[in-house]
Amino acid sequence: MKDPVQFPHRYSARHDKEIAAFLAATIAWGRRDLIVKSTEKILSLMEPSPYTFIMEEKYRKIKIGDGKGRPIHRTFFEGDFLYLCKGFAACYAKYDSLEALFSGGKDIWEGISLFRETMARGNGGKYSKHIANPAANSACKRLNLALRWLVRREGPVDLGLWKNISPSSLFIPLDLHVGRVARGMGLLERKSNDRKAVIALTEKLREFCPEDPVKYDLALFGYGIQS
Repeated sequence: MKDPVQFPHRYSARHDKEIAAFLAATIAWGRRDLIVKSTEKILSLMEPSPYTFIMEEKYRKIKIGDGKGRPIHRTFFEGDFLYLCKGFAACYAKYDSLEALFSGGKDIWEGISLFRETMARGNGGKYSKHIANPAANSACKRLNLALRWLVRREGPVDLGLWKNISPSSLFIPLDLHVGRVARGMGLLERKSNDRKAVIALTEKLREFCPEDPVKYDLALFGYGIQS
């Protein structure tokens, strides 16, 4: 499988799956073969268990000095990896699982905001450009992608790991490909690929399948790649 969703499928433990899903989704931009290569690089540092690696603070062995460290994937550096590790540690110190964290909001957007704030608290109040801010009208594509993997229960791709969040509450992971195809099919009028566009497109897809609107993500993304 030449797709970053392969990585959470490698693990059997719940926490490992969650961490692998968010790590893979965080660097899911650019060529897929390079995303897969970079994710392999990250997870190889954390074997055999990403959760144990984080909770036992093994990431502290990585020294970056005053800089960002070495590049891992495009603009994602070792310093960004350390940020995520510290943030995940803060999440699991307060919640039994990342599902419990995201379930704490009234909707997905509030859950994303809570995740962003908790990750920042684990890093002395510092925010990361790699964790999008829905309050700034971001589409939060990569976070919505991780949530799709963890929540959706149909088909061989997604994990269906989380049971307390319904697929009906998910939002489409909107990127350039999906936006272009959706506009070409008359599903989206808004020109910007932002949060408002995500909501508009997802609402349109809910007309076809209210219980699982994001199931069309694979079709839209695949068509966009081929076009």
